[in-house]
Amino acid sequence: MSNVLVIASSHPELGGEPNGTYMPELTHALHVLDEHKISYDIVSPKGGRLPSYGDDADELTKTMLADSAFAGKLVTKKLADVDPSQYDAVFYPGGYGLLFDLVDNADSHRVAKSFFARNAPVAAVCHGPAALSRVELDDGTAMVKGRDVTGFTRGEEVAMDTLEKIPFLLEDAMTEHGAVYRKMSNWAVHIVEDGPLITGQNPASAAGVGQALVARLTS
Repeated sequence: MSNVLVIASSHPELGGEPNGTYMPELTHALHVLDEHKISYDIVSPKGGRLPSYGDDADELTKTMLADSAFAGKLVTKKLADVDPSQYDAVFYPGGYGLLFDLVDNADSHRVAKSFFARNAPVAAVCHGPAALSRVELDDGTAMVKGRDVTGFTRGEEVAMDTLEKIPFLLEDAMTEHGAVYRKMSNWAVHIVEDGPLITGQNPASAAGVGQALVARLTS
């Protein structure tokens, strides 16, 4: 049975408001894994209870959070303690938190490189791909260089009125490191796959990222 490592943020706020992981991006992707009997563990830089927002955004999310087994997984282990060889894929859910604590995190880079090196799936959705933007391979090149990717767009940030609150724009970070950034209209479901990388543009794309991840793991 396949086992997926989920790496989420420990950063709890944005502009003074509660933040962290946008819960529907976690629940909708993991629901797909649950449907296919694929197990997963959730870790974060600091460990402990996962800071989140959007906990009541939709019925699926509320239902999963009411399940004690799933809720227990939200009390996370520390990312530094992870042995990536024990997992078959890695998944980064979005939310603004990771822009602050996962983009330059050495342990996150170590883990992502490990999966990429063995051509195992490296999946991310919405702001999640930002955690991959600065990962360097052993030869010093950016992991995303020359790769087709997507993620939360400038237009979507403008619509959310967050440009003044975030430390950088994901779209710019990807292109600065040589990625081929692909996007569709605001809030459109959009999944991009290139080699080991699976990226989704926005929250609506979370289930699609989960489905693409399952397809890789079960092929």
